[in-house]
Amino acid sequence: MHERSSVAELAAILRDGLNRYSPGEKLPSSRALVERHRVSPVTVSRALAELAAEGLVVTRPGAGAFRAEARPQARPVDTSWQEIALSAEAAGDHAPRGVDDSGVLATLAESASGVIELNGGYLHPALQPERALAAALARAGRRPGAWGRPPVEGVAELRAWFAREIGGPGGVLAASDVLVTAGGQSALTAALRALAPPGAPVLVESPTYPGVLAAARASGLRPVPVPADADGVRTDLLADAFRASGSRLFVCQPLFQNPTGAVLAAGRRAEVLRIARAAGAFVVEDDFARRLVHEDAPAPPPTLVADDPDGTVVHVCSLTKAASPSLRVGALAARGPVLDRLRAIQVVDSFFVPRPLQETALELVGSPAWSRHLRALAGQLAARREALVAALRLHFGNTDTGPGVQVVPPGGYHLWLRLPDGTDETALAGAALRAGVAVAPGRPYFAAEPPAPHVRLTFAQASGVAELAEGVRRLRTAYEEVTGGR
Repeated sequence: MHERSSVAELAAILRDGLNRYSPGEKLPSSRALVERHRVSPVTVSRALAELAAEGLVVTRPGAGAFRAEARPQARPVDTSWQEIALSAEAAGDHAPRGVDDSGVLATLAESASGVIELNGGYLHPALQPERALAAALARAGRRPGAWGRPPVEGVAELRAWFAREIGGPGGVLAASDVLVTAGGQSALTAALRALAPPGAPVLVESPTYPGVLAAARASGLRPVPVPADADGVRTDLLADAFRASGSRLFVCQPLFQNPTGAVLAAGRRAEVLRIARAAGAFVVEDDFARRLVHEDAPAPPPTLVADDPDGTVVHVCSLTKAASPSLRVGALAARGPVLDRLRAIQVVDSFFVPRPLQETALELVGSPAWSRHLRALAGQLAARREALVAALRLHFGNTDTGPGVQVVPPGGYHLWLRLPDGTDETALAGAALRAGVAVAPGRPYFAAEPPAPHVRLTFAQASGVAELAEGVRRLRTAYEEVTGGR
């Protein structure tokens, strides 16, 4: 059993049994709980810690765990005034700020035990380089000065590594062009705030990553959708969108776009840069999936910033997706005065990324284990992609009468399914969860009204190909429930 689920199950058992003990009475010892429930001491410790965090149990070092005393009834708190305070906008505000985290939380929430996760945003633990990460963390802790304050721009060696990775063999970027960030989401948020004032329009692909929409709206920006297809953003509409909106910023994912998996076509790459330059605008390149190339894929195109001689592109990338959700180390790369503004915003927001985390990242990417991990991951992702596509064909057959895959991506770990017109995607996601599989409805991926219903499936967070096949079978059950078998 996976450690996470065993901790949750033991905590539930202990929680249900607390009524057998009086307030202040001692619970069975950890050793007794290990023997009774056939779990590890670590599982017992974590389950008791969970109950202690809920205020149900008190642990005393050397004495054991005790049922907590009953707490006095708290006075009800009247927070109704906050509705006015949070809704009030200054007279000049054009885009009221709001923080809608639902699209992001859909990929972060932990599903109940027994639910197959086809909606997550990270690798299953079996795909993460946990041994390499542990070894890197241990080595990093022994580095001289590892616990000291790092430069606000980031550790020099890590900036240089990112510059080589982002700029490619041409060496178009220097370490001085890079800022180390606390993951990709932090970098995206900093870029949006640096490049657009509150109330300004920002062009986004349609559909796009919900985290971009949430960050933009939280900063008081107005996302303006530009339709995309199997070859990426439609550049014939991009120029029109710049003219109509007056925007000076376009955010895109040219490689293995989330959610569609599309790769920006070669002819459109140059057009995106040309159109942005003509509009006097920046392009934020969210290169989140470059380390998620499948083993049967051709070599990916270079980054947009590598082909940008004018400082138009602000590049965002991260190690998180290919390593671990907790290795929140990423980078911003830019040239010109914009880099000073990006640095200032990062310093004001968070000072710097903790040095031990940066040193761990350096140890990881500098070890032979990193390249071995990426090769193994490339094979695993390709196998899982094929398994998920095969299961969809088996259970849904003709895509004219069921969910259809828009793009079979050569990288990343998402499939974007177009549902038949009239399908209630929210009802489908709810029915799927009742059937034991979690999927992401398509609505949060659109800045405006969606042209059709969709769902996004992830093939990296399941335990393996057998679970992917079972997940699709459960999805078919849910689909029949919602559509009546159409």
